[in-house]
Amino acid sequence: MFKSNRATIFLEDAVVLQQTAVEGNQRVCRFEAPKCASHARPGAFVHITCDALIPMRRPLSIMRVDAEKGWVEVLFRVHGPGLTALASRKAGEKVSLLGPIGNGFTVHPERPRPLMIAAGYGIPTMVSLADRLRERADADWKPLVLLGSENPFPFRIRPSQIVMAEMPEGAIACMPLMDAWGIASRLATKAGFPGCFDGGVVQLAEEWLRAVGPAVRRQVEVFACGPTSMLKEAATVARKYGVPCQVSMEEHIACAVGACAGCTVAVETPDGPAMKRVCVDGPVFDAYTVFRT
Repeated sequence: MFKSNRATIFLEDAVVLQQTAVEGNQRVCRFEAPKCASHARPGAFVHITCDALIPMRRPLSIMRVDAEKGWVEVLFRVHGPGLTALASRKAGEKVSLLGPIGNGFTVHPERPRPLMIAAGYGIPTMVSLADRLRERADADWKPLVLLGSENPFPFRIRPSQIVMAEMPEGAIACMPLMDAWGIASRLATKAGFPGCFDGGVVQLAEEWLRAVGPAVRRQVEVFACGPTSMLKEAATVARKYGVPCQVSMEEHIACAVGACAGCTVAVETPDGPAMKRVCVDGPVFDAYTVFRT
């Protein structure tokens, strides 16, 4: 797999274009990295050298990309020496960027109602997938983005302008960017943020799946990114309602190119159980090959 990815993983001296502080001590950082931008897919990530004095790179999910203008954008929370150093980088500075890395999500026109579930660090991945769906004209795409967090969301929440009768009463908060794109979104939290569903994001997804009924569910495919416990829960709910499910796994990434095999997960294959590397064999897997019960 590593060899087959060599032609589409690039090492670039990426230029910091802008860095923006957002809610929850988080940053949105945009890099000029044209080779990476031209090949990035939703679900892929980059491996960044945050500072010359910090040898270990940091893996960050790609949130947005503009292939024509040659930039990629990431979102991260400022913590630890590496990301603290990255947060201090100014426009015009260069960082070493390796990417895009990994196999991303695959959407299917016969399932034009993607149910996209993310928690915490999984939020950028779902933004990336939603952004890509806006470009596709091969189906009447009607994605629903559900985001969960116990920390402040990386944006100012507000009531959605998109009415959804199938949502629990009071669940009206959205990600403003999604509303601007015309994509339905709702937020879930146990932290009491106003307008959010009071509970876990997968619980909110199940409420919606139950409400829409079997005809709509036949058009649904679940896409999930976040902590392993949340992904397992998402797979369980998807299986319960008989819909396909893809998950983007979160593991500790060291080399990011498949050499160290430090990020392996057990996956069911046609030839039996196998250990797969999240960085290059994933991070996206069929949920039912990872979570088998």
